[in-house]
Amino acid sequence: MSLSSFTIPRDLDLDHDPHGASPSSETVPVSSTADLSRDALLRFPAFRIWLSTLHRSLSRQHQQQQSPHEFSRDPYVLRGIDIQAVDYFGGGRLGFVKLKAEVSNGSGETLPGSVFLRGGSVGMLLILQPDDVPPSNEEEKRVVLTIQPRIPAGSLAFTEIPAGMLDDSGSFAGGAAKEIQEETGLTIPQEELIDLTALALEPGAAGSEDEEKGGESLQKAVYPSAGGSDEFIPLFLCQKRMPRKEIESLQGRLTGLRQHGEKITLKVVPLKDLWKEGVRDGKTLAAWALYRGLKEEGKL
Repeated sequence: MSLSSFTIPRDLDLDHDPHGASPSSETVPVSSTADLSRDALLRFPAFRIWLSTLHRSLSRQHQQQQSPHEFSRDPYVLRGIDIQAVDYFGGGRLGFVKLKAEVSNGSGETLPGSVFLRGGSVGMLLILQPDDVPPSNEEEKRVVLTIQPRIPAGSLAFTEIPAGMLDDSGSFAGGAAKEIQEETGLTIPQEELIDLTALALEPGAAGSEDEEKGGESLQKAVYPSAGGSDEFIPLFLCQKRMPRKEIESLQGRLTGLRQHGEKITLKVVPLKDLWKEGVRDGKTLAAWALYRGLKEEGKL
């Protein structure tokens, strides 16, 4: 396999020179497959977010805080990146990148650095309630799930909440509304969506304390496989009251962008059974837990 090599800024805010002619102490060497150029890598949103987040976290080792960072005596440094494989979507758009990041300290101790870059996705908890019952009636609430092939899991019928990857231009809320429409056929105005993860991480919440004190600045999202992938998923809630017959008509409906390989069948289940119906899917369980937790705290 033919390879290429180049350097990139350690801090993307310093990326002013298109030829990468920054001081060597401020750059990271990259070895790459021949079909991925430096410019294409630096334009890839998933890579930019990953590198910027890692840079901020590594920088914390040197910050003067109330208590020293655990690694401050022998801080870890990103010493190199090896791009092992890339995958392109239709139209030549960069889709996935598999890389190995060399992160080590002065003593030669390393941190696991195998990364599958795929970027952000969105997940939607779509709760429907018949309009012939009071809004407070939780027993009548139903959740729309999708059943579709998920080849990476080896499944032809994987059950999960509606979800999808973001394109390069989509906002998270806009992406969520788009996915709801594509996967369920329901049109949901973007302003009707509630960002569950952002709500749970708002100032003062337990999960936001470290960031408020100068800690790591991660995405306001769940990370379903942080040991091997950068993927982060903001989870949105949409609650909609509809005629009972319209809710019932969604059961078993075939949806999705069939021309793009999406073979989706809808399944409508009671909200109280969501954790059992979606037990194999991390984002479904996370959405269920966030909904219950925020309800208990009176934030929904």
